[in-house]
Amino acid sequence: MMVQAVQPQLMSFREFLSWKPENGRYELHDGVIVEMQPTGPHEQVVGLLNRKLNVLIDQEDFNYFIPNTAMLQPLDYDTGYKPDILMVDTAALVNESLWQKESVITLGKSVRLVVEVVSTNWPDDYARKFEDYEAMGIQEYWIVDYKGLGGRRYIGKPKQPTVTICHLKNGTYDTQLFRRGDTIISPSFPSFRLATDKLFCFG
Repeated sequence: MMVQAVQPQLMSFREFLSWKPENGRYELHDGVIVEMQPTGPHEQVVGLLNRKLNVLIDQEDFNYFIPNTAMLQPLDYDTGYKPDILMVDTAALVNESLWQKESVITLGKSVRLVVEVVSTNWPDDYARKFEDYEAMGIQEYWIVDYKGLGGRRYIGKPKQPTVTICHLKNGTYDTQLFRRGDTIISPSFPSFRLATDKLFCFG
C-alpha cells in the first residue's frame, strides 16, 4: 500500500469529515490528510480476514458487525484512522455521539477488534496506531505483516512474515507473535483459528 500526504495545511478532524471524498481511502494524522493506496495482495489479505471474521460472528451469534467505511477517532485528536478491519459492538453504538451522522467510532469499548494489514507505512501500525489503540482501550489489535516489512524490534531478526496479536491487559497491550506454520489464536475469540500460511502466501 502506498501512502501519500495530500495537503500542506493542517485540518481539524471535523474539517476532514466534511472534506473526505466518498471514493478512495484517507486518514488524518495529526491534522495532515494521508491518502492510502492499497495493493492487490493487501486487499486479498484483508478480504480473507474479513470473510473469516464474519463467519465467526455468524457462528457465535455475536451482536457485532464489520462496517465498510467507519473511522476511528482516538481521544479527540485531529486524527482519524480507517482500519483495514474494524469489528464493532452493535449494542455500544448508543454511546457513540458521531455514529448516526458520520459513521465515526470514538470509544474504545465500542470496538471488539481492530486489524491493520502492514504495508510501506509500517511504523504507523507498530507505533502510532499501537499507542493510540492501546490508549483508547481497544481490547484487541492485530498487526498482520504478511510481507515481514516491520522493524526488527517488532518482528525479530531475521525479519519474516508475522502476525502480532495485541491483547489489552490492565490497560496495556500484551503481544504474541505468530509466524510461518503457526495457527493464529485470539484471546478474545478462542474459537477462531486461522493458519498464518494462508495469509503469508500473498506476500
